Amino acid sequence: MQQDLQGTVPLMGTVRQLRPSDMLRFREHLLRLDPESRRDRFNGITDDSFIVDYAGRSFAQGTTVIGYVEDDEVLGAAELHERAEESQPTAEIAFSVERHLQDKGIGGRLFERLIMQARGLGYAQLRVTTHPQNGAMRALARRYNAALVFVDGETVGTIHLDPLTPVGLIAAGAVPKQPLRFG
Repeated sequence: MQQDLQGTVPLMGTVRQLRPSDMLRFREHLLRLDPESRRDRFNGITDDSFIVDYAGRSFAQGTTVIGYVEDDEVLGAAELHERAEESQPTAEIAFSVERHLQDKGIGGRLFERLIMQARGLGYAQLRVTTHPQNGAMRALARRYNAALVFVDGETVGTIHLDPLTPVGLIAAGAVPKQPLRFG
């Protein structure tokens, strides 16, 4: 009965870009992931020391991190890691949602915000890499027309992004509808 009631409780958090000052909240989120969620996020087994180092590196290396934040805690995250070696502007994407909040639409909300952020940053494509059993990630990637293939034991896909037009920038909230006036 309690589980049924949890499914009807509306989400009270906010999806927003995380600031460098949110790094500890992001790290704590990753450390709270259960073993299966950690495997889904990192495509393998990780220990706490790896996660502590990873969280620090993410903010130090300019990774874009979007978080689902509720009561000042990061409970879900989506990441854009630039792949500067690619010929087209490309980013690798990754997602994590804590077990008790999975299957409530948070991953989809994070994905939508991440796509908007990636387009705003001028990325032409996003790369998805996961293990074959991560059905949630595969479903999210397919929602955005990722062509998924199985390569060396991993599921790999690419999402091609259309560039934002001026109208698309206004709809995304990146450009004011009225010109800015100074003075």
